[in-house]
Amino acid sequence: MPESRSRKKAAYIPPPTKSAGPKVNPPWFVPVMLGLMLLGLAWIVVTYLSQSQYPIPSIGSWNLAIGGVLIVAGFGMTTRWR
Repeated sequence: MPESRSRKKAAYIPPPTKSAGPKVNPPWFVPVMLGLMLLGLAWIVVTYLSQSQYPIPSIGSWNLAIGGVLIVAGFGMTTRWR
């Protein structure tokens, strides 16, 4: 009785690894990040020194919230910094 042909499987070759390379931030990223944090700090310092009369006198104590939001936005950008 004839024997069946044995099947030869091709050797497994793993797919090549794709290297996208290191991701870098655009050149404006770090200056904007630091600028937001420093602007927020300056905003709060001016608000305290002027007793809520400056930078925007009509909103009073909300100037502190604006400064805080600027600082938080700057720190939020640090999570995307590479």
